[in-house]
Amino acid sequence: MRETMKYRILITNDDGVNSSGLLAAYEAVKDLGDVTVVAPATQQSAVGRSMTLFEPLRLSRLKVNGTTVYSVSGTPTDAVIIGMFVAMKRKPDLVISGFNIGENLSTEAATTSGTIGAALEAAGQGVPAIAVSIRVEDEGDKFADTNYKRDYGAAINIVRKLAKCVLDGKLPKGVDVLNVNIPSNALPGTKVVVTRLARKMYHTRVHSRRDPRGRPYYWIDGTLVEDADEGTDLHAVMKKNQISVTPLSMDMTAAVDYEKLEELMAKAFK
Repeated sequence: MRETMKYRILITNDDGVNSSGLLAAYEAVKDLGDVTVVAPATQQSAVGRSMTLFEPLRLSRLKVNGTTVYSVSGTPTDAVIIGMFVAMKRKPDLVISGFNIGENLSTEAATTSGTIGAALEAAGQGVPAIAVSIRVEDEGDKFADTNYKRDYGAAINIVRKLAKCVLDGKLPKGVDVLNVNIPSNALPGTKVVVTRLARKMYHTRVHSRRDPRGRPYYWIDGTLVEDADEGTDLHAVMKKNQISVTPLSMDMTAAVDYEKLEELMAKAFK
């Protein structure tokens, strides 16, 4: 096994370079190896795996609350790519995306979250990743958080332990990303459970309004789903106040009966 201090770890997020959760993630793993922090310059929630292809990206080095970080003028996916190939100059041994301020539960979040999107980009580059999100009681904190006094004790404890497991090569074959969700009031001894993705996190709403000139505009919103089936991430966090760890795979192929699907295709295209 490699000596601990030779590990290279990249930390990113989708809340932006000034989020308090980014530095908390750094605190969790700073003594496990050589840690580089590269994050979007601005809030990038819900951008999924979007990548900037039609304009240049800028990389800036700065200090945030005393810690050296790199700011990227793009998405979380951009931050992972620039982090690996520019700031670090080679691929790391582990990528941590977070700590996101606000939960990322269900297949809905897995396909829209910039936090998970960054982790998936790392996995696509052949690097194991951990996406970490913390539920908050104040919904406003999800999109404008610089609360450096927030208690991240439980998150730091669980992520440090998970990071050591991943760096030691203990992830089962087929697991590319660990999606971790932590209740807002979790304590260091809060139960950790392995879960599957729930189907949906929000009841979608669209608000229709009019601007001062009378023209309509729309604002997409949603209310949190309060519960889901036993064994899902949403049920564990929202109903049981447990820490949820969901293994994700890059292989999105549906687990179906291929013979039935082939029969359907044969009928459709005869």
